[in-house]
Amino acid sequence: MKVKVISVLEDNYMYLVIEENTKEAVVVDAAVPKRLLEIVRKEGVTLKAILTTHHHWDHARGNEELAKVYPELQVYGADERIGALTHKVTHNEELKFGDINVRCLFTPCHTSGHMCYFMWEENSPDAPALFSGDTLFIGGCGKFFEGTAEQMYKNLTEILGALPKDTKVFCGHEYTVRNLKFALKVEPENESVKKKLAWAKLRDDEDLPTVPSTLQEEFHYNPFLRVSEESVQKFTGKTDPVAVLRALRTEKDNFKKPKERLTPQAMLAFEWGLFGPFLEKK
Repeated sequence: MKVKVISVLEDNYMYLVIEENTKEAVVVDAAVPKRLLEIVRKEGVTLKAILTTHHHWDHARGNEELAKVYPELQVYGADERIGALTHKVTHNEELKFGDINVRCLFTPCHTSGHMCYFMWEENSPDAPALFSGDTLFIGGCGKFFEGTAEQMYKNLTEILGALPKDTKVFCGHEYTVRNLKFALKVEPENESVKKKLAWAKLRDDEDLPTVPSTLQEEFHYNPFLRVSEESVQKFTGKTDPVAVLRALRTEKDNFKKPKERLTPQAMLAFEWGLFGPFLEKK
């Protein structure tokens, strides 16, 4: 199982997961079909399915176009709002693509129909992989757009947090530096946060992805997975884990909000190269 990390839009990730024996592949969150098709051709693989974590445009916008290119394409997800959906999946449902096994993990909160995908190969020495969409980020978690702190606590502790500790975490956005700056505010003496932040800044300077992390690492520096730690509780002034999580999310939402971001339309225009003529050096 080979995972191709594909950076798109402003800070999104798509993932092309390739079954190396059959050269068949599935994509997680097909946001930019043109870019994906370029990589599919370059890798010489056959695209069999889309696994969509949630319906937001920056994760699912390419579904309809890809379904036209590949009429037999299977589109999996847990939300009727996902474009071109052919298979609505449920919690703990398992799928198989060649030697690749997929377990669907329902994690409602960021959206009410958010699904994560846990993948592994039988008899493989490689660590399993979690495609966590906008539920779990490196050093952070998703906003509670359509859910509650109780739901996110269950998602992070009972569902994702219970996976094997060597699981590689492939999240939906490159938010690592921003997340770890907040984590350092929460736990200024946490050496794991300091080391990971320094590393992430170097990666960012070189325009390189910080994915994947491992679940074991996340428990050392991600404050949203550390709600039972005294230092995190002290920061929030709460002791109940759900209350700690809720307070962390509120603090994070108000933490150094990014300055003006490009509109979705402008991001797409850049992705499609529409500004090219204006940016060329004379």
